[in-house]
Parts: sequence; C-alpha cells; structure tokens
Amino acid sequence: MNNTSERVNRLSESATIAMARKARELKSQGQDIISLSLGEPDFNTPDFIKDAAKQGIDQNYSKYMPVNGYQDLREAISKKFKRDNDIHYNADQIVVSTGAKQSIANVVLSCVNPGDEVIVPAPFWVSYEEIIKMAEGIPVFIETSIENDFKITPSQLQNAITDKTKMMIYSSPCNPSGSVYSKDELRLLADVLVNFPVITVVSDEIYEHINFTSNYFSMGAFNDMYNQVVTVNGVSKSFAMTGWRLGYIGAPEWLAKACTKIQGQFTSGTSGISQRAAIAAISSSPSVVYEMKSAFLKRRDFVLTELNKIDGIRINKPQGAFYVFPDISAFFNKSYNQFNIKSADDLAMYLLETAKVALVTGNAFGSPNCVRISYASSIDSLKEAMTRISKALNKLV
Repeated sequence: MNNTSERVNRLSESATIAMARKARELKSQGQDIISLSLGEPDFNTPDFIKDAAKQGIDQNYSKYMPVNGYQDLREAISKKFKRDNDIHYNADQIVVSTGAKQSIANVVLSCVNPGDEVIVPAPFWVSYEEIIKMAEGIPVFIETSIENDFKITPSQLQNAITDKTKMMIYSSPCNPSGSVYSKDELRLLADVLVNFPVITVVSDEIYEHINFTSNYFSMGAFNDMYNQVVTVNGVSKSFAMTGWRLGYIGAPEWLAKACTKIQGQFTSGTSGISQRAAIAAISSSPSVVYEMKSAFLKRRDFVLTELNKIDGIRINKPQGAFYVFPDISAFFNKSYNQFNIKSADDLAMYLLETAKVALVTGNAFGSPNCVRISYASSIDSLKEAMTRISKALNKLV
C-alpha cells in the first residue's frame, strides 16, 4: 500500500541524481561508464580546510549549534560579502544551512504562499521548480536561447510579471548553461524589478568563483535592490566541498529570521565540524581556487572544440560553472538500430546505452532541445567521452 502524500507525488526526482545513480548501477555491473552527469568538482578539499575541520573535532565542536550558524562563521561570511561582492550584510542577516539547496528552500518556504507565482528563467537548476511546487507556488518560466546566451531580457521579465508574482530565482553563473550576467545586464533587469518591491529576488551565486569573466557582479550590490535581493552561496563548488553540506544566504533581516524559524523545525544548525571548515575556506583569498578554475577553463575549451566538430551541435560559450549545454535538436527524428531519437531524453539514453557516457537531458532544466555535459572530470576522461559521443552521434541517420 502506498500512502505517500500528494505533496510527494507532485515532486519529480532530481534528474541529475537519477542519471548519476543509473551510471553507478551500470558501473557496478562492470560496464565502462564515463559519468558527465553530476555537478561535482573532481578535486579534493584543500588541506588547510581539512586541517580546520580536524581542529574543530579536537576542540569539541560536537554539540548543538545555533540554528543560523556560529557567530564567528556568520561574521566571516559578512566579511566575504563585503570583500567579494561589495554587499553589506551583518551577521544577523546571514543564515547558514545544510547546503545552498536548503538555503533556497528556506527562502521559498518563507515567502511563497499557495498560488503565488515565481519567475524562473530557463534553463534553470533542476531543484528550483520542485522547491516552488513544494511551497505550492506556481513556477513561471521565461524561455531563452543560445542566440542570447541563455539570458532573459528586460522586456521578457516585464511581460512575465503579474499581480501574483512574489519571487524571481536565477543563477549566475548559471547551472546548466554556464552563462554569467554582467553588471550592465543585471542593471537592466533591476530597473524592471525595482518597480515591484513585493518581488523577492533570489540570486543563486554558488558558482561565483568558477567564472571566466574579468569581473563578477551581484545584484544585491545595487543600492536600490538591496532590500529585495537574497544572495545565496556556499562552499560546495568553489572549494570542492560538496559533501560537507554547507550553504548560506545574505538577506534582509526579516527574511533571515523567517529562514531561521523554518530551519529550526527541520534540520536546526548545520554540522559544527563543517562550519569550522567553512570559516577557513571563506576567510581565505579567492586565489586559492585559481588552480581549479584554470583547470576547468582548459577543459571547457577542449570540450567546446570537440563539440564544435560535430555536425548538428549548436552551443554557446559558457563563461562560468563547469558545464556545456549544447542544443542537440538536429538529431531528433534520427535513428540507429533500435534507437529512435525523438527528444533530449532519448538522446541521453542512447548515449548512455551505446557510448557508455552519462549526461543529463535538458528537459530537467526546462530546455527540451539541449543536454547538459559536466566537464568536472579529468582531461583523459573528457577526451575519451568526446570520442565516444562523436562516434555515436555520427551513427544517427
């Protein structure tokens, strides 16, 4: 007997997690699978961060901690926001959570009532839609394209706003497209949003330090948007700390208090050991991630070069994160043996079954003509994966 709630039944499983699980299952059966499905750096957490965690253990940071995070961690995050983003959040405006995913869920559950609309530029990170549905909100998607680098325009944003709009969520650098909004582009969007102070803007900046542009800008740094913007970040991507599960927000104090209230009834405070490690990470210079960023840049350029050799692939040039998001719709209505490609889902399964390469359908990100390929893998693995993908796609007629 299945007694799951309607709330659970409305949710979809994360496509990235589902594909990663499928790849692991095939690997366990002895198949030579190259997984390019998960958004996880293939680097180890830096030693100085691990040392801080070990010190935290020795110093007995093993008790219940404040729901919103240790005071000294929140002060370190406050300094980070000032140093890297020119945003002034005091410690009471910061909430530390068990990953940026929980940070976003806290914000949505704190602001969105049943029937409220939430604007989401597509493509979007897979969990945005499901979190909004969990809050009984209505996601309103704005479609983008390769031609405009997967970015929305001010007119598109204006046209999407109704009297039910309560929130907008976007990421920059974007997962999955790697697009990065410039200061000028954000200013044009802010010029629309500032006329609607009821709209809370969630700026997901988890890939902030993995960007290949000369400058990075946060919407919350605009003085006239400061009270509307929630800035989301964490340590998972920039410091290769995905398993440490620590994210955080900077927000208006009323919203920080609301998020703390919700979190107190779910997980309470994040692991004390992870928090001690995060202090070391966040207090360090962004230069500590330059080696990792440099490696990702080389991999991006390699993958772009290889994909551009394949007839039918259309692709933008990602300026951040560690993904490429090619349009593969030219392969729809083609086939090979028993495989008939009607969608990005079909193509992803075809590549998994024949090329033994795992990637993620663009349907999961709101872009049904694309697939997401993570290049958070060794250059040798990427070379082999690109060879396999090219051969498999060339078989389709």
